[in-house]
Amino acid sequence: RSIPNKLGGVIALVMSIAILFILPILHVNKSQGLQFYPLNQILFWYMVIIIILLTWIGARPVESPFILTGQILTVLYFSYYILNPMICKFWDKFLN
Repeated sequence: RSIPNKLGGVIALVMSIAILFILPILHVNKSQGLQFYPLNQILFWYMVIIIILLTWIGARPVESPFILTGQILTVLYFSYYILNPMICKFWDKFLN
């Protein structure tokens, strides 16, 4: 619903699921858990909130305020997977 183009919506759907399979392969952090990455702990809880809000937006009718909110949340959802590894690498360099 957040993407007006049908093909773009299908690509976003496939990418949202594929990214969950690709992410463990790309995990190259020095620490395995998030307990040593305080910024990533905050990002994790933002991600939980974004997923809950996307679920809620999906149940709403396709109307003006819900469309824009869904688009913004979709961009935030995908930006998490870009920001998370970058902040981990920054934090590893900062600790060394």
